[in-house]
Amino acid sequence: MKQEALVRFLLVEDDDDHALLAERAIRKARIVNVIDRVRDGEEAIAYLKQEGEFEDAILPTVVLLDLKLPKKSGIEVLQEIRDDPKLAPLPVVVLTTSGNENDIAAAYKLNVNSYLRKPVDFEQFHRMVGELCLYWGVWNRAPDIQRDSTAESE
Repeated sequence: MKQEALVRFLLVEDDDDHALLAERAIRKARIVNVIDRVRDGEEAIAYLKQEGEFEDAILPTVVLLDLKLPKKSGIEVLQEIRDDPKLAPLPVVVLTTSGNENDIAAAYKLNVNSYLRKPVDFEQFHRMVGELCLYWGVWNRAPDIQRDSTAESE
């Protein structure tokens, strides 16, 4: 039987309470093998480009991206991901409190894979994150950009 690939999420979230809720929901879903977290937009880019303290980081299967971040907004992070040929194929899911139509339009203009508004109700949030994990961790097949970039350098 073929072993399923390791599912790794990068959670880009500055709010510790939101991050804790998301991490608990993800762990409870028991689908994602690894959850890495960064707290601002600059850290997100450094992690994804494997720079500085993140030089040994393993690229995620999916990025869960908040929009309201310090240092660099989620939209700016998404723009940098899509502008980088190595990172462009990476699935990005916006997970935010913002229901602003301008934010939604900007994210989709940059080819976000999904835009999810965090429910205020804890149970709904928990359910949404669990279903998100099921979709991205089991049903969906994303490109292995770590492998693809290794193959390109050979």
